[in-house]
Amino acid sequence: EVQLVESGGGLVQPGGSLRLSCAASGFNFSSSAMNWVRQVPGKGVEWVSYIGSDGRIRSYADTVKGRFTISRDNAKNTLSLQMNSLKPEDTAVYYCTEGASRGQGTQVTVSS
Repeated sequence: EVQLVESGGGLVQPGGSLRLSCAASGFNFSSSAMNWVRQVPGKGVEWVSYIGSDGRIRSYADTVKGRFTISRDNAKNTLSLQMNSLKPEDTAVYYCTEGASRGQGTQVTVSS
């Protein structure tokens, strides 16, 4: 059974930083591409970032490019998202995904 557990969210002021983590289990993490997506209640899911199985290929939504960095540690089955220069519009629940599976999410709130 695929299990994804996100953590690291919280309340931060505009311009601040947060680092999200996703602990993965139940599948071959080192062979799986991973994504971060986010969702504001009442709105659709927005794709944020992608990373290939070996970490060499990464891509970002235009809305976060240059501010967010995705990374992974295949030895620890962990996916991360470093978020810098946060803006109020980054407020959302953030999820890591593997295929159609996602975790429970972690809330990120950017507000002064």
